[in-house]
Amino acid sequence: MLHEIDVKEMVKQKYAEIAKQDKETNMTSCCGSGCCTTEVYNIMSDDYSTLEGYNPDADLGLGCGLPTQFAKIKAGDVVVDLGSGAGNDCFIARAETGETGKVIGIDFTPEMIEKARANADKLGFNNVEFRQGDIEKMPLTSNIADVIVSNCVLNLVPNKDGVFKEMFRVLKPGGHFSISDVVLMGELPASLKNVAEMYAGCVSGAIQKEVYLELAKANGFTQITIQKEKAIIIPDDILANYLTQGQITEFKNGQTGIYSITVYAEKPLEEKACCGTDCCS
Repeated sequence: MLHEIDVKEMVKQKYAEIAKQDKETNMTSCCGSGCCTTEVYNIMSDDYSTLEGYNPDADLGLGCGLPTQFAKIKAGDVVVDLGSGAGNDCFIARAETGETGKVIGIDFTPEMIEKARANADKLGFNNVEFRQGDIEKMPLTSNIADVIVSNCVLNLVPNKDGVFKEMFRVLKPGGHFSISDVVLMGELPASLKNVAEMYAGCVSGAIQKEVYLELAKANGFTQITIQKEKAIIIPDDILANYLTQGQITEFKNGQTGIYSITVYAEKPLEEKACCGTDCCS
């Protein structure tokens, strides 16, 4: 099993490499991990190009959904994007929140931050900023965000419970998140689950769907809803790097499923002070 520190360093190095590649190169990889064919890109990623605010230079083809499309962002909102990469979701969120709002992208990788800032400069946006940091310990004050979005990032983080706790802290009371992520139903074969390259490829770091949703509930979120769900099928030529033909057949015919889900949840409003005779002394 990969150690948490090793996983973080591996992810940072892999995504530093991705930041230096163009989208066409990343399209030939599984979340940019360098292990897969274009088939995986077509399965995991959704098409952003029709959304207002889309900028091709910021789209590295690393997502597994369209969280900003479902995020209910309003004009003037403060939006935080976890794992902001080259800025793709931030710029789309900016189109929703407008000049009166603010968008803050957080990314673990210095090379991604540099790329995102360069893209923001080219676009002339003064209300989109990018901060380097760990989303388990966000460089943000509490109760600052109206909306949190994230696209195929939490599956890369070993301490997912810590991220949910941080999201709850950073969101304003009444705020909400919309997050696209990879989850499992059933257990991955050990030879997939323990491979570092597949972790960076957004697969072996995924957890069970019901555990993912329970983490949101356990950390205080309400109105938890799956906004979109789609199956992810790993092509045989990828599986062949890690499994025998017999294991591939068993895996494909088994009960394990890999899914991209977009999840919505709210941070409850603060409780109002009690002022009636039924509950006060």
